[in-house]
Amino acid sequence: MTLAAAASLRGVLPELARAYQATHPGARVAATYGASGDLKKQVEGGAPLDAMIFASARPVDELVAAGRAEATSRVVLATNQLVLIGPRGGPRLTFATLGALPAGEMLAIGDPGAVPAGQYARDYLQRLDKWKALTGRLVLGGDVAAVLTYARRGEVAAAVVYRTELRGIDGIVLLDEASGPAAPRPEVVAAVVRGARAAAEARAFLAFAGAPEGQRILASYGFGPP
Repeated sequence: MTLAAAASLRGVLPELARAYQATHPGARVAATYGASGDLKKQVEGGAPLDAMIFASARPVDELVAAGRAEATSRVVLATNQLVLIGPRGGPRLTFATLGALPAGEMLAIGDPGAVPAGQYARDYLQRLDKWKALTGRLVLGGDVAAVLTYARRGEVAAAVVYRTELRGIDGIVLLDEASGPAAPRPEVVAAVVRGARAAAEARAFLAFAGAPEGQRILASYGFGPP
């Protein structure tokens, strides 16, 4: 089966696939990674995909409403947390002080038009009344992996990514965590593509990811429970 998977799952999904294949002889799991919004367009275009695992409920629910995904298969597999990071030795910023970003410095976020991490970041900054102050000072990444790269290279003073992006990454400092009533609650949401060739296998894989062993693997990569 082939999965359309959010870029934020590029670390954990191969291990989930190996664990699933070990207990399901003959099963083969492949994945195509990218921004959830871009992958949604692939599903809409009829790409040969069997299931989707996105970093937000919105694109999944829109596909369900359009009849492109099975409503009965929709499941929340995990949660995540939005964090502010920066290159080691950079300015000590927080979400609350982003309005005072030093002159000439930039903030990287995912493109809100396609990347759930960017949508979460925009919504959070708007609730904190920081969004307008950052107009013209944003670097937009095509997915969360690109946003992380901007920070690792020191091309921006800070970046907004998921907590799970920090696993095994050197040269990056955790500056702040999105918290409080205004903080978003990122979810990993999955569903089977309607009419998929390997629909039965896809349903079995999603059930495995939601079962104790799958949840253990997700937790080991920093994901929270559904």
